[in-house]
Amino acid sequence: MVREYSIALARNFLGDAPRWYKMTIVAFLALNPLFLLALGPFATGWIFVAEFIFTLAMALKCYPLQPGGLIAIEAVVIGMTSPESVYHETQANFAVILLLMFMVAGIYFMRELLLVVFTKLLVAVRSKLLLSLTFTGVAALLSAFLDALTVVAVIIAVATGLYAVYHRFASNRAVDDDHDHEDDELVNDPMRGDLDRFRHFLRNIMMHAAVGTALGGLATLVGEPQNLLIGELVGWGFVEFLLQMLPVSIPVLIVGLLTTVVLEKTRWFGYGAELPASVREVMERWERAEAAKSGPRRRARLTVQAFTAVALVAALALHLAEVGLIGLMVIVIATSFNGVIHEHSLGHAFGEALPFTALLVTFFAIVAVINDQGLFTPVIDLVLAQDGPQQLTWLFIASGVLSAISDNVFVATVYITEVANAFNAGTIDREQFEALAIAVNAGTNVPSIATPNGQAAFLFLLTSALAPLIRLGYVQMLWMALPYTITMTTTGLLAMNFLV
Repeated sequence: MVREYSIALARNFLGDAPRWYKMTIVAFLALNPLFLLALGPFATGWIFVAEFIFTLAMALKCYPLQPGGLIAIEAVVIGMTSPESVYHETQANFAVILLLMFMVAGIYFMRELLLVVFTKLLVAVRSKLLLSLTFTGVAALLSAFLDALTVVAVIIAVATGLYAVYHRFASNRAVDDDHDHEDDELVNDPMRGDLDRFRHFLRNIMMHAAVGTALGGLATLVGEPQNLLIGELVGWGFVEFLLQMLPVSIPVLIVGLLTTVVLEKTRWFGYGAELPASVREVMERWERAEAAKSGPRRRARLTVQAFTAVALVAALALHLAEVGLIGLMVIVIATSFNGVIHEHSLGHAFGEALPFTALLVTFFAIVAVINDQGLFTPVIDLVLAQDGPQQLTWLFIASGVLSAISDNVFVATVYITEVANAFNAGTIDREQFEALAIAVNAGTNVPSIATPNGQAAFLFLLTSALAPLIRLGYVQMLWMALPYTITMTTTGLLAMNFLV
């Protein structure tokens, strides 16, 4: 009986995850207290960070919330951080949590319009290069005025919808039949090749768009959460922030778009996948079928969704309220005028966002470990000990590297606070203060695309329901982001040295 119970417990632990993965997590949990005793809290803190990144890297094997959560709980239990510190980090990022809870759900209720618009775009634009540039450019433009996570949520909703349309066709299922687009068992053998090529195509589009959010997020006061903090401490309004960042944001944007062209032309780093002819044909037929059955109620729904989209963009661009509250407004308007009145109908919209919200709070526990154990302190002290232009270069590099390891908002908060303290103490003058603020903003926005954990939008993509559908894992994202990281970071560094 005891043996059977032990076997059942072992099988239930992390569900269907591979046995080697389960054993690795158990080893982490068993060894961490020993590491603390033998190596001390500083070294053990870095081990905790590495272990959490490992759970992100294995996101396709097991959703990171469970293994990462166990590691985070252990960090609190053995005293690497405290519940109060975790709560403080969570409270400091409450705006991001609100965004995830409500904005992503709001996008869910606009998916019908988004699918119609982007299907037309996919059918009309036959050039893969032009389509890639369109997604990169549009994501950059939207992210300059909206939140990058919101933009990624929109594109994820579109890509998931397109994938579901083709998967249904490849499975020979009628429009009204129940269908699970996560199950490949029903996919006809002749279609499997085209389905894989379609996945490859969608991986390309998603990565181009994700990078585009970083290009736009760099440029404006509302582009990323840390931009607002930097602008507030330095005293820049929207226009002044835009002008101050132009010497960096414009060269990085140009190089980012040129990188898109080169990658699509050369097919390096997994890019250059074309849309299969059978997929285009299915999309054309689906578009015609949808247009043919478009009655007054459907047209009314699309009109309401279009109005809601305009209101969303205007509210975000003017920063009329926190992004999450604007998302709640979207939910209320889109559901009120589209006949969604039952609780269970509303509940489906939150299915994508809430697991990631829980994961993000778990991540804040690791950030609390970084903060409580001073893991970044040696690097921060080294950078702030530099003088003049050298300090600018080191700050850009250090903030970029640390952002790629942890979270760009946390790193920006630490650095800009230290820089502001130095200015208030009279250690640096106003000109150097502004130059260092530009370095912090550029460093936390550009090099942080190197890893999925560097930016919330990238992490959301990695852990979304779309990622396993298109086989987009951590290592795949690292590889596909690498050329952009190299070209954009190099450009940002040169701009910092010669233009700022």
